[in-house]
Amino acid sequence: MHSNRRRLRPFLMVPLLMFGACTSTSTESDTSETAETAGENQQVITILHTNDMHGTYMPFHAVTDNATAQTGDEGRELLLNFEKEADIGGFAYLASAIKKVRAEKGAENVLLLDGGDTFGDDQLGNLTKGEAMIRLMNTMNYDLMALGNHDFDYGLQRTRELEELSNFPMRAANIIDNTTGKTIFGEPYIIREIGDVKVAVIALSYRNTPKTGNPDNVKELTFNEGQQALQKYVPELRKKADIVVVLSHEGTAIDYKMAQEVEGIDVIIGAHSHDIIEPRRKIGNTYVVQAMSDEAVLGDTELLLEGKKLVDVKDNYHFLWHDEWQPDQQVQALVEELRAPHKAKLEEVVVQSEDVIGRNYKSESPFDRLVGNLLNEGYKGEVAIMPGVGYGISFTPGPITSERVYKLLPHPSKIVTLSMTGAQLKKTLEQSATNLKPGDPMDVVGGLIQTSGIQYTVDFTKPVGQRVSNVRVGNEPISDTKSYKVVTHSGLLTGLHNYEEIGKGQNINRTGKSLTEFIIEKLKEKKVVSKPENMGEVEIKPK
Repeated sequence: MHSNRRRLRPFLMVPLLMFGACTSTSTESDTSETAETAGENQQVITILHTNDMHGTYMPFHAVTDNATAQTGDEGRELLLNFEKEADIGGFAYLASAIKKVRAEKGAENVLLLDGGDTFGDDQLGNLTKGEAMIRLMNTMNYDLMALGNHDFDYGLQRTRELEELSNFPMRAANIIDNTTGKTIFGEPYIIREIGDVKVAVIALSYRNTPKTGNPDNVKELTFNEGQQALQKYVPELRKKADIVVVLSHEGTAIDYKMAQEVEGIDVIIGAHSHDIIEPRRKIGNTYVVQAMSDEAVLGDTELLLEGKKLVDVKDNYHFLWHDEWQPDQQVQALVEELRAPHKAKLEEVVVQSEDVIGRNYKSESPFDRLVGNLLNEGYKGEVAIMPGVGYGISFTPGPITSERVYKLLPHPSKIVTLSMTGAQLKKTLEQSATNLKPGDPMDVVGGLIQTSGIQYTVDFTKPVGQRVSNVRVGNEPISDTKSYKVVTHSGLLTGLHNYEEIGKGQNINRTGKSLTEFIIEKLKEKKVVSKPENMGEVEIKPK
């Protein structure tokens, strides 16, 4: 078995301590015990799980620092790095791992779940409006998918169509369809009988979904807190099933909170925060796991039971390194079939990269700084602003194709120019600091706002609203009353991530120009690109 434990380097084993994430209630150490802890009347149920695939059906080249948007990011409370540089992931490799586990443990003893943010955020995803990933997932017969915040990026109607196309349900107990007053797409849980044990799995979405994308896409829906939904459903499920599993797209900090405060949950399988929780955490009587992102890892969580009682959970993480796994040929053929009509477009070489140019979520992002520099250059801006987003695969040295640009800029945003006062810019920076570390972890939304042309210090030891100082534009102290030309994109005019001041700017010019296509054009002109020289415009305290 390719369990491959410790194939990421976690530099802080307990994430999100700053939120008081329930560590005081842990009743066991974080080290998983072996199956031998159970007695003779033992049954093992295996839950395989993926999360935050973001349409990543192709392999990628992992590096030891900034390989994906959430590895190598020093702003994260849980800093993760791959331990080696090598090719990893891809749906054909994932399929091989799933089939191997099913063959070894008996398919009848295995559930396969996905935590959401699944079928978009990719060029082929855009070209097929999510169908490509659904067809691939159908080959593996998933049991349930939680709807993530990015699973509405093609609009509610398209999500509905994809749910009908899939051979598995997509659900969320905390999303209410306003037209029916009921949970979206039907009952938000499944119950499976494995041996003589009934296992219930209930899905949750992300409570702040309307703030993370186009709010028009979800205007017919109401998003509640996942914990609120669980307090309603878990008592009901405890009467119907022996084991209750939560498939959560709420993020690790909130999963820990729910584990502490909601009675009756046996296991939470997490998503949204792209963490790898290794070893599994136990908080009270609830175990918490999560399997990173981007199809680099297959989570394998064994439920160890005596009779119908859960006595322990053993976590395994199968890292899909290409020197350790072979692709499933049937799925590989489907990948090639799906790519064939679009292959020339997907594989068009845009630029040569001299460096690793990745995205950071909680700190300055090299890729977003590059984008901001190109926007300021192309539109004669003083300040460029991009939202802090947590998906994407890094550029690595060598040829960069169109689909690799789309992995970092997948959405159909249009370039906008406008004027903002210095006071508005400072409020926007303060909002970013609040988004990252508010007083209440329920209010966390988005990453550090990504900018170019504006220098500042953010100090998280200071009170909310008073964290930003030393703000300069063009190496001159910012003036509250002066207007500055800002280049951004259309999504930030809608109040994305609570950035209300941007939409209040003056002289708004909606150019109609696709941000992604503009960046591709500029990269082609440059022919060769490297890590931006103006990194370090933002100082974050404490380190």
